Amino acid sequence: MSLADRTFAAVIFDNDGTLVDSTGSVERSWVRWAVEHGVDPYALVGHHGMPAAAIIASVAPHLDAAAALRRIEQLEVDDVEGVIALPGVHDALEALAHAPVAVATSATRDLATVRLAAARIAIDEVVTFDDVERGKPHPDPFLVAAQRLGVDPADCLVCEDAPSGITAARAAGCAVLAVTTTSEAGALSDADLVVSSLVDVTFAVVDGRVRVSPR
Repeated sequence: MSLADRTFAAVIFDNDGTLVDSTGSVERSWVRWAVEHGVDPYALVGHHGMPAAAIIASVAPHLDAAAALRRIEQLEVDDVEGVIALPGVHDALEALAHAPVAVATSATRDLATVRLAAARIAIDEVVTFDDVERGKPHPDPFLVAAQRLGVDPADCLVCEDAPSGITAARAAGCAVLAVTTTSEAGALSDADLVVSSLVDVTFAVVDGRVRVSPR
């Protein structure tokens, strides 16, 4: 069944790459971090959407994990230059103003807060890495978001941009709309629908249920 034939109780958005364009900040911060720690920056390729702690464990397991994590978080929190809402985001959120909406991100709360503020996005329910035992690609962020919204995960639509996020959403039992802002379409093929950006879909709330359809 296509997304256009379904309705949903709630929508859960990933943040970086889905709601917010933070690419410049991410790349600058992680490259600086890598250089500081003697890590080849090319080792960071392919880790988008994963929690910072998991990235560090993957590329630099020899480091003091806590200290390395504090450093990358500080670098990212301090750099919000060019962090803006992605195309179609504000229109989508306006259309969903009367529907349950949450953010489920791999970022920490401090980082998610500064990036959402920089992009002028206001969403009350934000689940961060600080709120879960396991981040993406585990389902925990989406399960916690659905619980906080008071809805069944199977009745949620997740909007994602990363393969790890899609894996997490699928494991939580959610439907998935993917945008190709940071990954090629082929890498997002497990989603129910893949589009270039949120400009390419229309959200509507009808009788308290969310509908999404391609433009």
